[in-house]
Amino acid sequence: MASLGFGAIALICLGVVVFIVVIIASIIWSSYNTLVKYDEQANNGFADINVACKLRYDLIPNLVAVAKQFMAHERDTLEAVIQARNQAQSSLQSAAANPGDSGAVAAFAQAEQALSGSMGRIMALAEAYPELKSDTQMVQLQSELSETEDKIARTREQFNDQVTRFNTTRKTLPTVLFASFLGFANDRDLLEFEDQAQISQAVDVGAMFDA
Repeated sequence: MASLGFGAIALICLGVVVFIVVIIASIIWSSYNTLVKYDEQANNGFADINVACKLRYDLIPNLVAVAKQFMAHERDTLEAVIQARNQAQSSLQSAAANPGDSGAVAAFAQAEQALSGSMGRIMALAEAYPELKSDTQMVQLQSELSETEDKIARTREQFNDQVTRFNTTRKTLPTVLFASFLGFANDRDLLEFEDQAQISQAVDVGAMFDA
């Protein structure tokens, strides 16, 4: 009887251990799936930024080409816009290849800020060229550019929301206990700009050609 009692206790203990292991494994599995889902959503969010920015980069050379017809004496400024555009495009390619890389995202944000600064300088100079502001091609380009800038702003906001959700989940119990083990040791970086006022001005770049 004693031996039977001991065997029963051993089975109960084994059952409890197995139950605990199953519960822990389920928690880990659930945490992993949740992190993967939110991480992938953030990647997809950056893919939307990639598409919107490519549209913007395609429009900028056309805008500069038209502006050159009226702003021949502003060659350095116009060339600076193209250089900044090319740098931003290169930085975007690097960030799009690995949107979870904080260094790549930060470099892209910095390049976008430089591009916005260059576009801002054109805005200031364009005030002295009324023919440019009323040109049919330029009016069409500014409309397309404004729509694209709005799309970039929306996709960036959505991306930052997705990143915030991932970071919050990663640091919340019980996920925080297993995040590093599951390959998610660090938070993802938001896509932020040092001079948000400058970026907001760039979003309205089309306004420089309004009648």
